[in-house]
Amino acid sequence: MTTNSSLIKTTCPRDCYDGCGILVDQEDGKVIKVKGNPEHPSNRGALCPKCAIGYNGVWLDETTRLLYPLKRIGPKGSGKFKRISWDLAIKEIAEQLTNTARQYGPDRIYHTHYTGTCSVIAGSFPSRFFTHLGATEVDPDTVCNAAGHTALNYVFGDSVTGFDPRTAKDSACIMVWGANPSHCGPHVNQNWLYSQSAKVIVIDPVRTETAAAADLHLQLRPGTDAALAYSIAHVIQCEGLVDSTYVSAHVKGYAEVLPLIKACTPQWGERATGVPAALIEAAARSYAKGPSLLWLGQGLQRQPQGGNVFRACAMLPALTGNIGKPGTGFYYLNNTLAIAERVGTAPIYRKPEPQSQPNTVSQMDMPSLLQDSSAIRFFLVWNCNPLASNPDQTSTRKGLAREDLFTVVIDCFMTDTAEYADIVLPAASFLEFDDLCASYFYLTVAAQVKCQEPLGESLPNQEIFRKLAKAMDLDDPALYEDDHAILGSTLKAAGIMDAWPDFAERGWAHISVEPLILWSEGEFPTPSGKIELASERAEADGHPRLPQPRIDSAPAPGKLRLLSPADKWLMNSSFGNDPRIQKQLGPALVVIHPETAGAFNIRDGDRVRLSNELGELDLTAKLSDAITPGALLSYKSRWLKTEPRAANVNILQAPTKTDMGESSSAHGTEVTISKIP
Repeated sequence: MTTNSSLIKTTCPRDCYDGCGILVDQEDGKVIKVKGNPEHPSNRGALCPKCAIGYNGVWLDETTRLLYPLKRIGPKGSGKFKRISWDLAIKEIAEQLTNTARQYGPDRIYHTHYTGTCSVIAGSFPSRFFTHLGATEVDPDTVCNAAGHTALNYVFGDSVTGFDPRTAKDSACIMVWGANPSHCGPHVNQNWLYSQSAKVIVIDPVRTETAAAADLHLQLRPGTDAALAYSIAHVIQCEGLVDSTYVSAHVKGYAEVLPLIKACTPQWGERATGVPAALIEAAARSYAKGPSLLWLGQGLQRQPQGGNVFRACAMLPALTGNIGKPGTGFYYLNNTLAIAERVGTAPIYRKPEPQSQPNTVSQMDMPSLLQDSSAIRFFLVWNCNPLASNPDQTSTRKGLAREDLFTVVIDCFMTDTAEYADIVLPAASFLEFDDLCASYFYLTVAAQVKCQEPLGESLPNQEIFRKLAKAMDLDDPALYEDDHAILGSTLKAAGIMDAWPDFAERGWAHISVEPLILWSEGEFPTPSGKIELASERAEADGHPRLPQPRIDSAPAPGKLRLLSPADKWLMNSSFGNDPRIQKQLGPALVVIHPETAGAFNIRDGDRVRLSNELGELDLTAKLSDAITPGALLSYKSRWLKTEPRAANVNILQAPTKTDMGESSSAHGTEVTISKIP
């Protein structure tokens, strides 16, 4: 028998800084092995362990993947379904959508989504359908990073134009504040951050692997980041390290903020943050002298004053002129396609005119809204697993169990959320259709190439919504645009002139041959055209005109602050259903500083219970000084169905909003801890 084999280049579309290149061994039209592409500059031939396991595990396993449309036949949450045809599934969903819009209004149709795939078409095409209907979108960024976006837009007028990572070759210092690439971008961590000659400074309450390898680790108390930023700014000002020329030409509000800066000495900073004054001074000097890059992590703004924290941290590149020159810049996220359009059309950024926005609500409002039959009548979940990922798990579960809420879930797997659906639709995986991936770290665009036919009757997201549009007789041509037309127009917008087959063979490309020096023109899309440390827009929105050197209040008596960052073995909740990943995860842990553990008579390996007004969670104690005294650490996003009490750390997290952006303040959670006899 003749075997037809081939090696296909494709790209990992996960929610990760890496954007890894992949090689797929295919035989007779089936994927045999998924591995790293040695020619790709990000991962250089390796896959991170979770992707290496998952992509060769459950993603190829027909016994684990959703293969056919399913209709619920048991109580919500029971996981009891029967197979139905696509025609019947689409017909029933279309009728429910039509009836809901007619009887209650289209705004009672809600859809929620996030980064189950970050590819261009599958990650965005469905929004065309819901915008056309006039449905309500659950703002995806409010479960993750909206506070940071809001804050940086006040300061810079833009939150998604950072730095080109290639310019790090000219950097003397890289400051990583509140990001943990060792878990969330392991190849960026190894092949970018620690392959430079620059001094690395990490600021984080947790001694992550990234922090442990740094030249300086400033392990501050949670909730004190804005105070630390001000104390660093004090050293910069006091020691004459302010770039007065840059500030005069490009910064608004320095004179106003200066009295606050002068009051925040390193000694004050030590008392406020727990970081020794000598470390504050050393970090400030290294960063200010530059050239320096500043990376603000998404975890940094997931705290009660996350927006204020970002505005305070944004002072540092403004005061030192560490922006717009080789080896300098600030970074939160890169919208690579928008940057490509910007640099390809005009040297100076002009923000587009506001366009009509869909109805939106915050993810933080959803636990209560889901229980309100007058607010939501139809709920469609795609690219996410909110029961595992969102706060106030108990209320979310209660809302999903409503019999008068018609719920549809589109996914590759039977997630925790899918078990509460009325209809489940099987999504094709990234190995089963063509698409593009635009990195949000490297300024690259990469091909996601079809390696096999979709398993069972699964379909790409976009094809599912084309079917729904047709069933509802919708006539907007955008709802039916062909995949390859979108691929062609996206490549062209990115300045890539290859036809799709040629680009698929090529694999990936930077949007510019040479490293881009972003913001080199010194003009910003703010009302003044400058970096606005003092912001009338923030003031008009009810925020202080200036960032403030505030710290969060200490936890209530008897309570501890609980941090819940990303696990090394999960990607949000992705991979949590793979048995080999579950083995690597082991039992759910809570990390406790030995000093804190001693106060509660807790020893390493003890079973402990975390509790607050929302619920309780039993975990295994791990004693370590990786977390600061008075705080706890437990990683997020484990699948509920794999846990002994069908709960993860989100059962303890209130849907409390950040100071701006209506975003998650998960890292402000407070709990009590007790040893289980």
